[in-house]
Amino acid sequence: MSVADKYTKTAVALHWAIAGMIFCNIGLGLGSQYVPDAYVRPMVDLHKSIGITILGLFFVRLVWRLTHRPPPLPAEYKTWEAHAAHTAHVMLYVLMIALPVTGWIHDSAWSAAASHPMRLYWVIPWFRLGFVTALDPATKEAWHTAFGIVHTYLGYALYVVLFAHVAGALKHQMLDRQPELQRMWR
Repeated sequence: MSVADKYTKTAVALHWAIAGMIFCNIGLGLGSQYVPDAYVRPMVDLHKSIGITILGLFFVRLVWRLTHRPPPLPAEYKTWEAHAAHTAHVMLYVLMIALPVTGWIHDSAWSAAASHPMRLYWVIPWFRLGFVTALDPATKEAWHTAFGIVHTYLGYALYVVLFAHVAGALKHQMLDRQPELQRMWR
């Protein structure tokens, strides 16, 4: 495999950092329902911190992607596989911005937000979205509910797209015997 067939070191680092954070946030989001009450708030706070970090890294990744052409897909890909790969990547990019933003709006509309300041990783003071916190209480509660639902369903969409992305990579690596994982591994 030539260097031209591989992603850059920065793209690889961003890919795996964001992927690790996404999997961590899935675990925190789902796991917080099954732990004693004393652990729920710290898990939710860490989930928020990681979500904001993903949002920041998304913009770094987007700028990198727009300024550095990725390697072409292998010529062995069938047309439908290339379209599926492209669609999955676009959907992952959309979800990498939509999930943190809807979660941030949901949190900003939380009725107890004023008495629970947000701190990234329990250290860095972070702001809630002023246009949401300024809403009247009834509207804010409606937004909290609506964006909580949207955030949840976007999470379900993420599970599906993530599964398809990983399954596709493993299919190419294991069944087709193509060096798929080596393209995104340094």
